[in-house]
Order: sequence, then C-alpha cells, then structure tokens
Amino acid sequence: MRFVENFPFITIVLSLFSAVICFALKDKRARFVSYSLLGAGILMSASVLVYNLTSETGYFVYRMGHYDAPIGNEIAAGVLEPFFVLLFEVMMLLSLLGGSYKIETDVEPSKHRLFCIMVNLTHAALTALCYTNDIFTAYVFVEICTIASCALLMARKRTRPLVAATRYMMFSLIGSSLLLVGIVLLYSVTGHLLFPQLYASIQALWTTGQYTLPLTVALGLIVSGLAIKSGLCPFHWWMRDTYATATPAASGILSGVISKAYIFLLIKIIGRVISREIYVQSGIHTVLLIFGVAGMMVGSLSAIQTHNLNFMLAYSSAAQIGYIYMGLGLGTDAALLASLFQMVAHALTKPMLFLSAMGLSDTVGKRQDFDALRGSAHWNPVAGIGYAAGALSMVGLPIFAGFIPKLLFSLSAFGHDWKTYVILVALAISTILNVVYFLRTMVNTYGPERVAMERRKITFRTARTFSVVVLIMALINLIVGLHAQPIISLFEKGIHIFTTIR
Repeated sequence: MRFVENFPFITIVLSLFSAVICFALKDKRARFVSYSLLGAGILMSASVLVYNLTSETGYFVYRMGHYDAPIGNEIAAGVLEPFFVLLFEVMMLLSLLGGSYKIETDVEPSKHRLFCIMVNLTHAALTALCYTNDIFTAYVFVEICTIASCALLMARKRTRPLVAATRYMMFSLIGSSLLLVGIVLLYSVTGHLLFPQLYASIQALWTTGQYTLPLTVALGLIVSGLAIKSGLCPFHWWMRDTYATATPAASGILSGVISKAYIFLLIKIIGRVISREIYVQSGIHTVLLIFGVAGMMVGSLSAIQTHNLNFMLAYSSAAQIGYIYMGLGLGTDAALLASLFQMVAHALTKPMLFLSAMGLSDTVGKRQDFDALRGSAHWNPVAGIGYAAGALSMVGLPIFAGFIPKLLFSLSAFGHDWKTYVILVALAISTILNVVYFLRTMVNTYGPERVAMERRKITFRTARTFSVVVLIMALINLIVGLHAQPIISLFEKGIHIFTTIR
C-alpha cells in the first residue's frame, strides 16, 4: 500500500482529534488549528487525486484494521471522491477567511472556540461522506454533520438563528429518520452494509425477482431522506432562514458545501450500491426529475417575490438544487456529468455571493432590503465585483462556471421522449427567471442611490482579507468557466470508475 492511500483516513481522524483539542485552546489558537487542518486536508486531498489520476486503475480501497466484511470497515477513493473533498475543503477555508471579521462580531467571544470545533466536525463528516464504503458509517457522519451544521447556524448571537436552527433540525431529523429506516430495511433484506457486498446482493435479488418491493421501498426512503436534507422542493422551506440568518461564513458552508455532500452520498449509493439499471427500473428517477423541475420553478419564483438580498440567495439555492436532481432524474451518464458540474458551479458561486452580500450590506448599516442596497457596489467595489461575478455565473453567462452545467443539461436532454421537452422548457424558463432576479439585484447595487442614509466606504485596504478571498473566488469561477474540459474529462473517468470497479 502506498502511503498516500492513508490520507483519507488520516484526514478524518485529524479532524475529529482537532475538534477535541480545540476544547483546551484559546480562540485564536483554536482558529489557527481549524485553518491549518483545512490547509493540510487540501494538500492530502490533492495528493490522493493526483495519485489516482496517475495510477493504473484510478481507484483504491483502504481497509481499517485489515479485517474483511462484515467486521471491517472500508474507505474507497476513486477520482470523484478526492476531487469533491478538495472542492469542499477549499470553499470551507475561503468562506471562513472571507467571513472571519464577521465571525468576530456575530459570534459571542465565549463561543468562538466552539465555532472552530463545529468546523472541524463538519470537515470530518464531509470527508467521511465522500470516502466511506460503508452505508451505516455514512449515516453516522450524516448525523454528525447535521449536529455541527445546527451549531454553526446557532452560533450567531441573535434570536432568529435559534428559530432557524430549530426548523432546520426538524427537517434534518425527518430526513435522517427516513435514511435510517431505508438502511435498516436494506440490511434486513441483504445482510450487508459495505457497498460491494450490498451491490452483489441487490443485483442477485433483483435479477431473481426476490424482495423487489422492499428494495424499491428502501431505495425510495434513502433517496427521500437525503433529498430532504439537501433541500429538494417541496422540502426547501428551511433554506430561507437557515442560509439568511447564519453568519456569512456559515451560510457559505451550509449552502455551498454541506448540501452537496448529501447529494454526493446519494450519487454514490445509486452508482455503487443500487446500480443505475435498478435505479431506473424502480421508477424513482422520474420522481426526482419532476421534483427537480418543480424546485427550479418554485425556488426562482420565490426569489423574485422577496425584497431581501439574503432571502433571495437562499431561495435561489433551492432552484439550483433542483437542477442537480433534474439531472439525476434522467439517469444517464451525460445527465450525471451535468449534475456533478452543477454541484461544482454552485459550490464555487454561492459562498462568494453570501460573502459579497455581506460586504454590500455593511456599507448601509447591515440592511438587506433592495432599496437600501441600491448603489452599495460603489461603496464596496470588491463586494460589487464578487456579487456581479456570482450573479452572472448563476444566470449562465459564458466564461463563468455556471454556464457549463446549463450547456451540459441541454445536451443530455435529447433522446428521452417527453422528458426532453420538459427539461428544455424548464431550462429556458428557469434561465429567464434567474435573469430577472439576479440581474435585477446586480443592476440595483450599481444604480443611483434612492434612500437617504449614512453609508460606509469599504476599500481593499480596510477589508483586505475579505477582498482577497472574494477576488480569488471570482477568479476560480472564471477559470473553471473558461477551462471546463479538464474537469469534464475527470468526471467522465470518475463516472466510469463508479460503474465498472467495485
């Protein structure tokens, strides 16, 4: 075994160990540990990605304790797993750095250390969800991620985040319960928890026609649980208060990273446990397609109706999640490729939008209504640039990352009878709606001021860390939009590994 193959396990253990260590550290040292941990995780994830890209199979399995199933536990890494862990770690680190000065004011001094602990637990959970090869281990880290997410939300010293966290916890517990019941049912039928053994058992049972109904119900419960936790319509109503009331760094992590981890776990279960053939034969993919399209419409319409910038960004997340599930609803490699790229585009863009919205609102006394924010981009030029880049990416303007998934969705839609028309029409309408609310707010921030009020000038020098982070995010978004082919090729290889190597 090459030493690089230990990195996924080391990352998870270090994250959990650092969370414990932070209890004994002061605020600045705890923050240093969290940031250093994310930096080390980025290096290890990049090493695993390069290692698999250059290896013969592009895939390895790490057995903890070297015990075979059912006693042992496994970590599996192909190409997609380290790529998304790397993406999540980069965006978490940038979100924390860009929103660091708001963490100082939004979070009570006594809770700064606890905030860092929750960041470490979230990092451990996200890494485990991407790498695990055991479905019950996945459930355990789903729960750890849920608890840490609620704590990140509640850290802000206001009453509304507590209400939002309660609502978020209620929806999350419903999703977790459905996920657990689905896993228990799957185990009762197959007697396995590791992905390869589950796959072999499900294939044998489905081929012979045994337990077809229980397997379909189990799959439906698992899909429903993870769909609720990731915010698929009509279970997205927790998003508005959750994303809009958290401190901006936490909003970026919750909207741009955590929801994608749940979806990635679902993709792993579909590809490595159920198989795409059984997934399509069960008919669940059509249900996801319908709800995905509904999410695109409902989320966009809700975003148009609100006059609060953070609320609008939260509703737009529901619409963007709908895109991902629409791709999963087609059940083809081309559509899966589009969904994966949509996950990348949204993860790169949404934290930048929340940080930029923070920068714009700080110029007008933290107000979020559109009238007050009019002309705010002139008072914080970097935030204006970041918001404009994010808005144009979400609309799907060429050269930005958000254009690529829309193109891929359009290409993948052809050849599916009635679904072709549904997807193309949904893409057209959703794009128009995106233009309405994103460009409206972008133009508003650069328009002439209408509300007479005291405004604060924020320059690059007065908010250096924030400005550098937002510009880096905008640059990454631009690079991904201009040079998407390497990522597309990587995803094609990753999807091939998903479907051929067990």
